[in-house]
Amino acid sequence: MSDGAVAQATAEDPGQEVGRAGRTPEPLLPDWNGPCIHRVLPTLLQELAHPGDAPLPPWFPALVAGARQIVLLVIDGLGTEQLQERTRLAPVMTSGTGGPMTTVAPSTTACALTSLVTGRVPAEHGVVGYRVALDGDVMNVLQWSVRGADVRMSVPAHVFQPFESFPGSTGPVPVVTRHDYGPTGFTAAHLGDVELHRWYTPAGLVTSVRQLVGAGSPFVYAYYEGIDKVAHAQGLGDYYDDELRAADRLVGDVLGALPPGAVLVVTADHGQVDVGDSVQVLGPEIMQDVTLMSGEGRFRWLHVRPGASDDVAKTAAALHGDVAWVRTKEQVIDEGWLGGVPSAAVAARLGDVALVPFAPTAFLDPADTGELRLRARHGSLTPAEMLIPLLAWRVS
Repeated sequence: MSDGAVAQATAEDPGQEVGRAGRTPEPLLPDWNGPCIHRVLPTLLQELAHPGDAPLPPWFPALVAGARQIVLLVIDGLGTEQLQERTRLAPVMTSGTGGPMTTVAPSTTACALTSLVTGRVPAEHGVVGYRVALDGDVMNVLQWSVRGADVRMSVPAHVFQPFESFPGSTGPVPVVTRHDYGPTGFTAAHLGDVELHRWYTPAGLVTSVRQLVGAGSPFVYAYYEGIDKVAHAQGLGDYYDDELRAADRLVGDVLGALPPGAVLVVTADHGQVDVGDSVQVLGPEIMQDVTLMSGEGRFRWLHVRPGASDDVAKTAAALHGDVAWVRTKEQVIDEGWLGGVPSAAVAARLGDVALVPFAPTAFLDPADTGELRLRARHGSLTPAEMLIPLLAWRVS
């Protein structure tokens, strides 16, 4: 996708509206060679290590050029569409220099954050969803568990995801994140060998950033998850709006903690679609051939009995093609959804048929009871989920 295509996608009606009108929209694929989340961190670290040696990509905020200290703040769940619809609630973020870019597919935290910090596409790093197939079962990547049991010993993070984080950094990168995210398998898988600085309240995030930058750290990575949590729990209404106000104040507080010459960059991992109570349970016409489900409600993988992929895909398209894109695994790979051809080990984590809604609905997996409580969701390839901000400020 070109810069113009990104801008056009933000102006078009969301995919779910098009679907209800009777026309199947095109999925918004990641712009692998243009403005995309996996290119952000390598660009920042390259500029820090060799300022001015290579021009910044034309879609990158020009304020980053020549920066000696950079703070990258990731606001989980903040999509470009949601921000643009609420500019009056976020005056600080609205003042940033930059624009939209695409996240990865699936547009979900585990996949997107891994692409962000490794600079790799999902086909390479293999963290291809929130719940992935593993030896005939399903592993919850965020919890690093199978059927509720911790599998950090039997599924080593560095084996599951072998690529280094923060490539090009000159030493361990300080990571400022919530206190309870430190010892998880997913933290080890996507962040690797970093210095963790854990905060208990958002004010602690600001304190840690100020101390680290004040001590001379050239690069600091900070993560805030409030918007995503509120959207999941309570949708995109009043609670979301108030949380956006709070996140905007947080960005302002971080800016106020930085010394002259430092640059703050803000991005996200995905946007959101308010699904509410609109969920679907697959019927026996499909489930008679399904042996396992993985993924999530807006990127549902069906694992089917041998030889049944085409039949299941045809049946799913006939029953659900008015609300979802239906693709076989081969089509997902051939159409470039994952950024390349995965290795055999990564391909084994994918299902055989994908149901990816463009309408505001979700396909439930009865084995994942936590999904029943989600109001806003993500994972699909609609503009509301795929477009995320890339914004920058230089402190004067």
